Amino acid sequence: MIEASAKGVLAACDERDISIGECTLREECERSGKSRERLLARMEEMLFAMRASVRPGLSEPLRSTSGLTGGDAFRYHRYCQDGEPLCGPVIASAAAMALSVSEYNAAMGRIVACPTAGSCGIVPAALLSVGEQRGKSDGELVMALFTASGVGELIAQNATIAGAQGGCQAECGSASAMAAAALVELMGGSPRQAFHAAAMSIKTVLGLVCDPVGGLVEIPCIKRNASGVANAILCADLALGGVESYIPFDDTVSAMDKVGRAMPAALRETALGGLAATEAGQRLAQKIKK
Repeated sequence: MIEASAKGVLAACDERDISIGECTLREECERSGKSRERLLARMEEMLFAMRASVRPGLSEPLRSTSGLTGGDAFRYHRYCQDGEPLCGPVIASAAAMALSVSEYNAAMGRIVACPTAGSCGIVPAALLSVGEQRGKSDGELVMALFTASGVGELIAQNATIAGAQGGCQAECGSASAMAAAALVELMGGSPRQAFHAAAMSIKTVLGLVCDPVGGLVEIPCIKRNASGVANAILCADLALGGVESYIPFDDTVSAMDKVGRAMPAALRETALGGLAATEAGQRLAQKIKK
């Protein structure tokens, strides 16, 4: 088995001349005893589920089960179609998709938690938007998802992906790292570039707290998915352009873990601090109760 670190994965990729996605797929075959074909088929199911979760919020305004949020994906998507968004077509499309998946989750739709429900829009939006813009096949997107899963597993093993343990840096930060690495390999970048992109994605949101208003995965979670996918795309682009992270991925994950442990409980999904504790946040929380 490969050492559970970027260093170990890179050594295996170098030795076998393969991508992180291919390395992850082979490791899962060995660990689970399942065939390559079965694992590829299962990941393709995940891709189809992601694609299905993107559509509802873009085609019509969705409201969350609580009634607290909704309609932003539809609103922003129409704005992008009618004008020229400042973000450009790739990031604008990705942001709309990320909002849509997150709103669909809040409306109790079927999503893929990647790695969590609170960060469910980032990986699908990144891969589907870039995939559409650059004409990538489903087969290529499936392998990119194996890249994302491999990076996510390293974070889960060496730190955490739970907001209750590490704040939103562990949820949206991890998702951004997964998406960034996946985009790099999807676009033909090397495993090293992928880990540089993942490290930069985490560094950008290091210390991000988890402060859900009313304890629901809606405010500010939904909009953090939009900013999270923009972060992922930018970091992937930086890495593809030759920019490197001075702090390696393994060290970055270790730092994220220590920062998360140092956070007070009020900033780790308890809805007792941050935006949840503001006057507006408390007013919204009371609205939910009524």
